[in-house]
Amino acid sequence: TLEIFAPLAHRLGIFNVKWELEDLSFRYLEPEKYYDLVDQMKQKRQVREDIVNDTMSQLTKALGEAHIKADIKGRPKHFYSIYKKMKKDNRDLSQIYDLLAVRVIVDSIPDCYAVLGIAHSLWKPLPYRFKDYISMPKSNMYQSLHTTVIGTMGQPVEIQIRTWEMHRVSEYGVAAHWRYKEGNKGADKEFDQKVAWLRQVLEWQDTSNPKELVNALKLDVFSGEVFVFTPKGDVVKLPIGSVPLDFAYRVHTDVGHRCVGAKVNGKIVPLDYTLQNGDIVDIITSKTGKPSLDWLNIVGSSESKNKIRNWFKRENKEENIEKGLEALEREAKRLNYSWKELCSDNRIQQVVKQLKSNTENELYAACGYGGIPVSTVLLRLVELYKKSKEHEDARKTTEQIIEKLKVQGAKKAKNGTGVLVKGEPGVMVRMAKCCNPVPGDDIIGYITRGRGVSVHRSDCTSLGHTPEDLERMIEVSWDEASSESFHVGIDIQAYDRSGILMEVMAVLSELKITITNMNAKVLENTKNVMINIVVEIRDISQLDFVMTKLRRIREVYTVQRSKGGA
Repeated sequence: TLEIFAPLAHRLGIFNVKWELEDLSFRYLEPEKYYDLVDQMKQKRQVREDIVNDTMSQLTKALGEAHIKADIKGRPKHFYSIYKKMKKDNRDLSQIYDLLAVRVIVDSIPDCYAVLGIAHSLWKPLPYRFKDYISMPKSNMYQSLHTTVIGTMGQPVEIQIRTWEMHRVSEYGVAAHWRYKEGNKGADKEFDQKVAWLRQVLEWQDTSNPKELVNALKLDVFSGEVFVFTPKGDVVKLPIGSVPLDFAYRVHTDVGHRCVGAKVNGKIVPLDYTLQNGDIVDIITSKTGKPSLDWLNIVGSSESKNKIRNWFKRENKEENIEKGLEALEREAKRLNYSWKELCSDNRIQQVVKQLKSNTENELYAACGYGGIPVSTVLLRLVELYKKSKEHEDARKTTEQIIEKLKVQGAKKAKNGTGVLVKGEPGVMVRMAKCCNPVPGDDIIGYITRGRGVSVHRSDCTSLGHTPEDLERMIEVSWDEASSESFHVGIDIQAYDRSGILMEVMAVLSELKITITNMNAKVLENTKNVMINIVVEIRDISQLDFVMTKLRRIREVYTVQRSKGGA
């Protein structure tokens, strides 16, 4: 019953039947432990009932205030499930967290999450004890929210929250869906596929051999997973495609490490034998047994692979470092690269950091025991190497261009521009007319075709941002030793009154600022005038000082640097 009928009821989602079968089996198979647990439960029964009642009372009041209609009941815990938890975790009854349980049934899914929020506002939730089976239902179609909170007297209380439809599925399992399907011709095909195995079970009842029926149930009733048995009859659940090694590692890590063979149903089988539902697996171990790297290609679960890798990581460190380094050098040679050159210029340290290793040796060891694929390391090193080569080629090209422009600059006597190109004076440059930078502005150079380096303000909107444009940009800086002056446009808006232009010119004359261009126009349908002047300025601080003085002129309300330069 425990091996077949109770799991079958669980698979069908008929939990009331499952719990009853388990408790009855527990009572008759291990009566002493069963009645001992019953006695322990009775001792504090009144205290537990008081805590559950208090929890229900507080929750009822809070849900009423939130106008959420709900049915709240205490939920009894079943003896066999409690016993399994005690046995599995080697705990006594006082250490089992979810002896106290409350079930809340509401009308809708939004109400489920609303109840969850209210419960967590009333009591502190226990970390890692929340499960959302609504968004991720179990394979048997079970849906609910589960949370455990610290309730009255500091006792943990499990709260299950579900809708009435979810409750019907929980109570009646697939039968609830069949009732729905009777009136719904468009019921989904996925459901039909999930219960197709059950139709086979009904057909198997006609078989004349009871053993065949039991074997058929063992083999086919649990789809999606493999259920095998230990020699003592304990059930072990494994992913489909698992082999005896997966079983050994699931039982215990050391059993897996020391595995040298396996028996399935009393017969010796190879370690890559694919386990089937209902197999009885017996692992053969040896004190001198140890894992093989080949096992990584045999095992089916990530759990087993991680345990094997961790063993090699811990036990054969020096050997793994040597193996990994040799493998990397071989792969580099195969790809026609020098390993030494690939690793130079701090590239290997960059890959160590990218792959979350602490040291080079740790990275080599990971390659040695299979934790990190050799191809992954080489791929990243080659990528960094190619980028480095591209930068080096671009640097050489830039240096050649600068040398050429220096020669052109000397021929055209363009020295004294006040700008250094990559720290070099005498390079042929010109100030971009679109933004007219002055010393103090952040600037950037743009290599033009035949006209040297065009110097722009770094925020100039005329600069392109295509890959080709970015490749042509170059570092430039102001030459602090230069005494050059620069043309800058200033826009002035003022009330159009007599003498306004004379006052602007008088301020600039007083500051000894040279005006190279000036125009003014009255703005249409207004009494305002726009004055644009181009002046010679040494640097940004002098420009700011000039603009401050101009703003102090009576009835001038805007002074700003021309957006289009001079």
